[in-house]
Amino acid sequence: MNKHLLKYLFVYVTPLLVFVSIYLGGIYSYIAIIYVFGLIPFLEFFFSGTTQNMNEVEESLALQDKWYDLLLYSLVPVQVALLIYFLYSVDDDSLLLWEKIGLMTAYGMSCGALGINAAHELGHRSTWYEQMMSKILLATTQYMHFFIEHNRGHHKNVSTDEDPASARYGETVYGFFVRSIRDSWLSAWHLEGKRLAANKQGFWSLHNEMLRFQIIQLLILVAIFLIFDWKVLLFYLGGATIGFLLLETVNYIEHYGLRRKQIADGRYERTLPIHSWNSNHSLGRILLLEVTRHSDHHYLANRKYQILRHFDESPQMPTGYPGMMLLSLIPPLWFKVMHRQIEKYRATSEGGALA
Repeated sequence: MNKHLLKYLFVYVTPLLVFVSIYLGGIYSYIAIIYVFGLIPFLEFFFSGTTQNMNEVEESLALQDKWYDLLLYSLVPVQVALLIYFLYSVDDDSLLLWEKIGLMTAYGMSCGALGINAAHELGHRSTWYEQMMSKILLATTQYMHFFIEHNRGHHKNVSTDEDPASARYGETVYGFFVRSIRDSWLSAWHLEGKRLAANKQGFWSLHNEMLRFQIIQLLILVAIFLIFDWKVLLFYLGGATIGFLLLETVNYIEHYGLRRKQIADGRYERTLPIHSWNSNHSLGRILLLEVTRHSDHHYLANRKYQILRHFDESPQMPTGYPGMMLLSLIPPLWFKVMHRQIEKYRATSEGGALA
């Protein structure tokens, strides 16, 4: 097993700590959230990461090494198992409310840092089975429309006001939550409607993937209610909500205040590395399967996580994603830090090319 792959075994720490949180319960049920938003941001003050990229030979070997894919695939049964374990554990009537909330936050960390993040990577793959795995993961957090909107909407409209998932300059994360969640869901319906019309297929039919997604998610809710009860269902919905709010917080910080220029006929310039915030902080990179090297992901969306690159011209975050996510929750501090970063970046030759 090569040195580049070994570091990604660190990704298993999150599901392991989610399991420990649920298994131990009590005050220990908060271990997972303390790890993701306490320990990792603290350590990233001391581990800033590297700007080094793989060379062509290393990239070629990494793409041929199936262990990278197997590591990713293994997260699917792990997430499903954690969902089932969470449901049975939170059904324990002897647990106090604060303990059940702890279990809910642990499951939410699993949905955000594990389920949706792995689903994002798998959703960009071309095989039917990888895309199916992506949808399974998204189903565990009631966010299946992300598969349509992210791939067909966000990557086309990123860093423009037409994209619900690109935060605007001066927009708080809380206002962004409302706009992005609402408009992304509506956009997914619109995109699927266009696809169906182009294929001359009926909107109100099982050809409509958005309609299938709603049915699948509703069946999951009904199953949880029938097997357990409404209280377990509420805690599941709470954990799932934490999961997709983590996703939307990541969306918020990834393109905040960055815009592409509009060119002829209302079209926009090609998405470049300058249109996404980048972070090379090593712990966050591994925890989130390199999505923090976001500039390269949007520049070439089909590049697998293990070969994503750093670009010197990309705007850089002052710390890793977990720390920046925490900062975004305090809008005055976020604006103070990020507006200064944007001003500094615009003063460079690369940043001056932003709209």
